[in-house]
Amino acid sequence: MKQSSFTDNPIIQRHRWWILVAICLFTFMSTLDGSIVNIALPVMSRDLKIPMNQAEWVVSIYLIVICSLLLLFGKLGDSRGKIRIFKLGSVLFTVGSLLCGFSAGLPFLLIARVVQAVGAAMTMATNSGIITEVFPFSERGRALGMIGSFVALGSIAGPGIGGILLAHLSWGYIFWINVPVGIVALVIGQVILPHDLVVTRQPIDRRGAGLFALLMVSLFAGVFIGQEVGFTQPAILGLFAIAALTLTGFIWWEQRATDPILALSLFHNWQFSISILCAFLIFIANFFFNVIAPFYLENARGLAANYAGYALMTFPIVQVVVAPVAGAVSDKIGPELLTFVGLVLISISQVGYMFAGLTTPLWIFMFFIGLVGLGNGIFMAPNNSIVMSAVPVKDLGIAGGVNALARELGMVIGISVATTVLFSSMTHYAGHKVTAYLPAHPEIFIAGMRVSFIVALVICLLATGVTGWRLYRRRVR
Repeated sequence: MKQSSFTDNPIIQRHRWWILVAICLFTFMSTLDGSIVNIALPVMSRDLKIPMNQAEWVVSIYLIVICSLLLLFGKLGDSRGKIRIFKLGSVLFTVGSLLCGFSAGLPFLLIARVVQAVGAAMTMATNSGIITEVFPFSERGRALGMIGSFVALGSIAGPGIGGILLAHLSWGYIFWINVPVGIVALVIGQVILPHDLVVTRQPIDRRGAGLFALLMVSLFAGVFIGQEVGFTQPAILGLFAIAALTLTGFIWWEQRATDPILALSLFHNWQFSISILCAFLIFIANFFFNVIAPFYLENARGLAANYAGYALMTFPIVQVVVAPVAGAVSDKIGPELLTFVGLVLISISQVGYMFAGLTTPLWIFMFFIGLVGLGNGIFMAPNNSIVMSAVPVKDLGIAGGVNALARELGMVIGISVATTVLFSSMTHYAGHKVTAYLPAHPEIFIAGMRVSFIVALVICLLATGVTGWRLYRRRVR
């Protein structure tokens, strides 16, 4: 090994920003494809001649596969090389995107989505670890801020970009848009991505990986199917029971495995644990907004889908601008204060959403959309920097996998809890079961929206309180 690290290599340092570009492109596309499909489901349902509940599995299977494999690919990145895993994932994601665009029936589409999701999991699990290795400590916050920006842009911009594409093109283009971008990123990566330096060659904990995959599949199958048929059905309760038993078995095994798929000792580091918890909570809160805001803008306020998409783009655009700046500032003053400030702003935005009504000026609502983008931009980059700086180099892959898993779990749980709270609240106010927007009674939706954002505010305040406690402990030392 001629170089002790990538930061000692002048050629790699000269190309480090191009490396960041290639990684950010795949980060954006892989997160975008978790949310862009939602807006196309009615069109896909008609075109493929399938009921809506079957079409929803195009979204669900992508998220389930990613969550099931993130820890495995994070560990494989540490063991076999993060750049090697990232390159293979880039190819699989691009090929899967190409296949997804063909209208060849639901089974073909679901298989293509699995291929795409495997590739996405490979890139998500390794991107932060590669950046942490490539960039010197003085620039790490800025670089991780860029990744955080593209995660946010991809996860939040899906409905807006999807609405614009569907207004002019067939649904296949929501997948095919990835192909030319993927090819460009592959070419850049092939030319400038170096060979891995940190490769541990540790054996892979296959039993732990299998248990974790079973846990994710049973848990989220229960969540997604339960939303359709009800959570009290015996089959759904059985899936949750399998998930609980598998979780117990997974923890028991990981405490005894020689080379566990998830080193539980990482969570003994309170900086790491707090940052992972806060990222998880904030992604839950963000997806309350992602679920409810389109109903509010399109149904309650009567905006056309493309105009609603433009309004929703305020969030990711503000975050994309702010996150690299916040990352650069965190490199100079430290990340703890910025994470706290960002969470305070996100909490204030939830209060603004709570008080939005049918007559609220749209510019006020968009102000709060921009405020949550500002808060996320200030929070995400420093938080990612804390996560990736809290672990030794040999564990960067698994730390990146856990960080990405926190985001994906937050996304899935946020969508599930938001819809459950929204429609349960609307049911309470309507006096009968409600599972959709009621055009004749927009006031019932507004009441349900208010309750939902109260829950989101509580989640944000929990994250803010934990981060404030961390900042206080650091100041009194």
